[in-house]
Amino acid sequence: MNALSTMMLLPILGTLLLAVIPSDQVLRIKQAALATTLLVAISGVLTWFNFNAADTSFQFVQSVAWIPSFGINYAVGVDGLSLVLILMSVLLAPIVVLAGWKESEGGRWSAKVFYMLILVLETMMIGVFAATDVFLFYVIFEAMLIPVYFLIGGYGTGDRAAAAVKFLLYSLFGGLLMLASIIGLYVISGANGGHTFDINKLSELHNYMSPTTQNLLFLGFFIAFAIKAPLWPLHTWLPDAASSATPGTSVLLLGVLDKVGTFGMIRFCLTLFPDASKTFTPIIITLAVISIIYGAFLAIGATDIKRLIAYTSISHFGFITMGIFAMTTQGHSGATLYMFNHGFSTAALFIVAGWMAARRGSSTIADFGGLQRVTPVMAWSFFIAGMSSLALPGLSSFVSEFLVLVGTFTRYPVAAVIATFGIVLAALYILIPVQKALHGPTTPGNENLPDLNLREKIAIAPVMAIIIVLGFYPSPLLNVINPASAHVLEVQGFTDPTPAEGADK
Repeated sequence: MNALSTMMLLPILGTLLLAVIPSDQVLRIKQAALATTLLVAISGVLTWFNFNAADTSFQFVQSVAWIPSFGINYAVGVDGLSLVLILMSVLLAPIVVLAGWKESEGGRWSAKVFYMLILVLETMMIGVFAATDVFLFYVIFEAMLIPVYFLIGGYGTGDRAAAAVKFLLYSLFGGLLMLASIIGLYVISGANGGHTFDINKLSELHNYMSPTTQNLLFLGFFIAFAIKAPLWPLHTWLPDAASSATPGTSVLLLGVLDKVGTFGMIRFCLTLFPDASKTFTPIIITLAVISIIYGAFLAIGATDIKRLIAYTSISHFGFITMGIFAMTTQGHSGATLYMFNHGFSTAALFIVAGWMAARRGSSTIADFGGLQRVTPVMAWSFFIAGMSSLALPGLSSFVSEFLVLVGTFTRYPVAAVIATFGIVLAALYILIPVQKALHGPTTPGNENLPDLNLREKIAIAPVMAIIIVLGFYPSPLLNVINPASAHVLEVQGFTDPTPAEGADK
């Protein structure tokens, strides 16, 4: 069987296994879910080692007729960009299961339902990055909303029902706009060689579209992806969803699902509508810079630790979007590497913050004072995760943020300079909560909080290792990302500016 299809099938088989385990055998359910995600992760790593980075075409391709009368196929394949994001997804899944061993407790439904939703979501996370049929991508893009909706609404805290509905409505609105554009592409393809949803064939249609048509279809895709990312001003669903969801759900939401938005900008907006991408680039760069600064200011003023992490992600996604639409190889490579690194730095922040909140019974930053004395391992884990989010040299996010800024500066120096101010603000929104939560006098009620246990140390250790190792040695990822990024830009007619061109901007 195709490697990608195997990875997608394994979580489904795990879901069926969970379905036959009695609901009262919670430990067996957790063990089966963890074993399934570990098996998928191993499959993902093997696929990574069998990938030929020098080949910029789709690899591990499989295409099976699904709805032949409409030219719809089950078609999957990966290039360097999608493979990196699939690897990130399958590595995060077992970490989420192990770190959130008790997250299913106190939910509206049983632990069995919780882990079944996680496994179904994992299948969709792989499929959405692997789909090369646009209709298949859309189906998975929309279907992903269902398990996330129930994970937030069924197992979250606070006003979880309202947060789940808000997330669903925003996403459905964007999905409907994208569906309208997909239908438009389908109609146009019928007049130019036959109806199809194949992304390779659809990428040639821009030669037959008027500028107005291409711009309208581009906006349908871009708005859907900007909501998913999320990009200012379409971000307002994220803080509520992230603060209401369990830490593990938040990791998958911000660490993986939101990457579908920025990935879609590369895979579909740039590939299908290169001319429209150039037309809207100045506006999108402006929105990205606003996201960077606005998200940073929101994070500085946050008093709830989960909302703070959500606000920082708005700023980080501004950097990613800016790197994508800088239309330079460095910007593109940096944006894709940023997606991977953000997944793990955000995972570390949410996981450790979840442990802190569970021990303290509060997610208010001021309630965590003096944790470094009481729970040193947990405190140091949060500190390293925070420094990675800050893009401290020597940690993974630094390389990706540096590439984004350099790649943007060669074409849009003003935007890059303003965005650099976001790094200064990042120092404030990370160092201030670190000071309040980890240092200073021990807040009453924190004196006897337990430090990380063995399971929690095992869960966070690989995240910390990835953050540190990629900070010093990002080549394994960049060797796969760079050829794919260069290929995307070359095929669509984008070239890196000369120094003179960059200076004129």
